[in-house]
Amino acid sequence: MIAELFAVMAPVLAGAGLGYTWIRLGQPYPVEFVTRLVFNIGTPALIIASLANAQIDAGSVGRTMLATALVMIAMAAATPLMARLLRRDWRVVLPPMMYPNTGNMGLPVVLYAFGSAGFAFGITVMVTVSLFQFTVGSVMASQGNALKTLARTPTVYAIVISLALLLTDTSLPRWLDNSVDLISGFTVPLMLITLGVSLASIQVRSLKSGVGFSLVRIPVAAGLAWGIGALLGLPPLAQSILVLQMSMPVAVFNYLFAQKAGREPAYVASLVFCSTLLALFYLPLLLAWLM
Repeated sequence: MIAELFAVMAPVLAGAGLGYTWIRLGQPYPVEFVTRLVFNIGTPALIIASLANAQIDAGSVGRTMLATALVMIAMAAATPLMARLLRRDWRVVLPPMMYPNTGNMGLPVVLYAFGSAGFAFGITVMVTVSLFQFTVGSVMASQGNALKTLARTPTVYAIVISLALLLTDTSLPRWLDNSVDLISGFTVPLMLITLGVSLASIQVRSLKSGVGFSLVRIPVAAGLAWGIGALLGLPPLAQSILVLQMSMPVAVFNYLFAQKAGREPAYVASLVFCSTLLALFYLPLLLAWLM
């Protein structure tokens, strides 16, 4: 079991460690360009490549998306209590409570732990979190109309295409399928490298509060994900991946949104850093249970 867990975590540590070391050595890294490339091209291609060819039915995808949304709503409902415990404005605490790192860190862990069968469910959870984050999160950061944001998000169109292919049992033409598969291949490695770059770039303060936040959030998120998944009758694999994904550390994008909104970005940075560091210790334990 230890060898299996190390096999799962090693690629994550290697990718993130590469990005972290690259920045510490003073090398340039175009974070904004890479982020746009990953989320506007790589992620949509990854969604289509994973979901369109997945051996899962559209009903399971729909229930997984619903379960993910319900977990985030439940985490939002728990935010006022968490904010009171931390003595912070609830608007500062809400995004870190709702949005775990289901992309940069979650997808690689799911891929290496559960293979291609589980990866489709991991993509489904990540997509749902991203849709919430880039609509609700954009509105909270005063970045404009949520519907306009959705209309400009390529991920939305990738979901529609994937679900249409699933529902109609249609395959992409071979030339297009090969092209999408090739483009999707750079997404996960770049996600991991960018995670390491982001961790090396942010300044950390309030370590004690960051650790305390993570120690409370992780079991709450895992418990809610398990309960809601069971309530909706998710397949065992989907339920395990929902628990794993919603237990991921705080997403780096929460720090970026906090910067744009002017809501204590240094504090949010400490939540991102501390939760990611703690993930190296609690994720192997969680994987040992789920696997």
